Amino acid sequence: MLNRLFGRARREAAIADGLYGAIVAQARQPALYADFGVPDTIDGRFDMVVLHTFLLFHRLKGEEAPRRRLGQLVFDRFVKDMDRSLRELGVGDLSVPKKLKKMGESFYGRVDAYDAALSAGDHTALMAALARNVWPDFAGATGVGPLARYVEAAAAAIEKQSFERIAAGALDFPAPTSAIAAAEATA
Repeated sequence: MLNRLFGRARREAAIADGLYGAIVAQARQPALYADFGVPDTIDGRFDMVVLHTFLLFHRLKGEEAPRRRLGQLVFDRFVKDMDRSLRELGVGDLSVPKKLKKMGESFYGRVDAYDAALSAGDHTALMAALARNVWPDFAGATGVGPLARYVEAAAAAIEKQSFERIAAGALDFPAPTSAIAAAEATA
């Protein structure tokens, strides 16, 4: 019985690792930084990881509770990664929990803002949330419109993916620039 329990936990951890790996890989896409102007900084990269994690959560929110557990496993993986990253940056053991708490608050604030805008189909609100979070010091960021269109296209693409495929650890994001081109072609 314990073997089944631990075997299941290992499988779930491997799936969460695979999904989180896909999120991080997408968050590192050069087009996000070169074409959309996302600041290529620690904060900019954090925002892209949060944004792509949100896209998975947005897809899972319509699933039944047992299936939404997958989102929690990915969030736990995110927290472990942030803990490791802070330590690699030289943050001391006593400061890590405080910084993680602040990162968690930032995470949930962003997720709430993005979810409200995307769920309402409010492109302007999505642009405002992205501008406020991704470019807090650059009020006139030119990449906010393209990034918002990318988020809408990515959410639509992920929505079409079956839960079974996602639960197998596969998460397919569209290429940032091709997602915009497709959105503009249908507009």
